[in-house]
Amino acid sequence: MILFVNSLTVIDFSYLCNKRGAVGESWIVDLTLHGQLNDESMVLDFGLVKKQIKGIIDECIDHKLAVPAKLNGSLTQHDEHSVLECHFGDNHHLAMSAPNQAFCLIDADVIDEHSVTAFLIKTIMPQLPSNIEKIEINLYPERSQSFYYHYSHGLKKHDGNCQRIIHGHRSQIGISLDGMAMPRLQKEWADKWEDIYLATAEDEVSKAELKHVTAEDNDVCFAYTSQQGYFEMAIAESRCDILPCDTTVECIADYLSTQVKNEYPESEVKITAYEGVGKGSISYA
Repeated sequence: MILFVNSLTVIDFSYLCNKRGAVGESWIVDLTLHGQLNDESMVLDFGLVKKQIKGIIDECIDHKLAVPAKLNGSLTQHDEHSVLECHFGDNHHLAMSAPNQAFCLIDADVIDEHSVTAFLIKTIMPQLPSNIEKIEINLYPERSQSFYYHYSHGLKKHDGNCQRIIHGHRSQIGISLDGMAMPRLQKEWADKWEDIYLATAEDEVSKAELKHVTAEDNDVCFAYTSQQGYFEMAIAESRCDILPCDTTVECIADYLSTQVKNEYPESEVKITAYEGVGKGSISYA
């Protein structure tokens, strides 16, 4: 017997790529379970699927930085925190120290839909009832209606997992002037923020203030303490955009509307900023 749940959840996370650095991503999760009927004449109660399996996925990878085994650098785990040091692309530097729960280690050469699917199946199967014989998982991005960008960020004021300093999203962007969509402007911002780290100005610190990681000459550095612990990072300045506000989707939308309004002062500006799949914020200027 086969049971399926489409769009079970969305994984919002970042992953390390030796070419692109920290890549913010959002994948929709479809789940299929193969097994025998249990005493309730079910493969598994839909309530348990949505609660238990979604909970496992959220716990092991959602709002984390996924790190592959084949890394151009090192990841050193201590009792309560881990330290990442790596280079990517044209020798760009990235370093991060965070509580261990902010990382997801995947035994694969690269992080992609296939390696994450295998990781999730291996993690979920031992925690399911014995009547479940096999599960299948399909991971895929939202079908885009507009241009989009991949971004990573951290929200120190958030009381949930968004406080983790490198997690991210694949997000569409909508820009209109006087009620007319502007694909050219959408593409300009999507290109500008491709694989970007969006930082908050008040979180910036000097290289000397870092406690666990070492910054390189062209790096900018950020650090904060939040509910889950102490976070810090150093990243090549060219891969970062420092905003004068928090990087919630509401603030991102407001920041973009101000920037576009400065360029087109005579027009009514509407920004539709997404945070992953099916959610976001709208700002007018």
